[in-house]
Amino acid sequence: MEDFTNETIDTTLLPKFEEVQFSLLHPDYWKVILAGLTLFFVVIAIGVGTILYFNEELFLFITELSIIYIVLLLLVVFMSRISFKKKGFAFRTHDVLFRHGIIATNTLVIPYNRVQHVALHEGLLSRFFGLASIEVFTAGGSSSDIQIPGIAKVQAENIKQLLMGKIQKQL
Repeated sequence: MEDFTNETIDTTLLPKFEEVQFSLLHPDYWKVILAGLTLFFVVIAIGVGTILYFNEELFLFITELSIIYIVLLLLVVFMSRISFKKKGFAFRTHDVLFRHGIIATNTLVIPYNRVQHVALHEGLLSRFFGLASIEVFTAGGSSSDIQIPGIAKVQAENIKQLLMGKIQKQL
């Protein structure tokens, strides 16, 4: 029978995920984001325009509403661009990493031995640009733990095969 040991680990010697070289999202994914934002803001403009058309009292505030609308539009586009540029992913020997965030940067690290399921998705606009997203599921959740958007479809299929191979080795 083995003797139980519980040695202290020097955490300064552990590999640092901060030093990992992250792959960035495909540049065409920015076009997908812009198309989605355009659709959203067009719908909002139509809604506000309809309200203004039927309510003449609010029409007096058209200048103020227009300024608010433009400032909001620019702010959302600016923040979306920052978010797009900060997203990245990496695959190491034992885990997958996904970095995201606007003000604070979050890095999710999921060991392959926790991966239960992998899904590849193509939205309408993403398909047009030849892009897909990978969703990584771990045990116990109904939603994905990591969703990596904006990957070239061929690369996404290769990533899915890699992850499926890691899952098969566990069984």
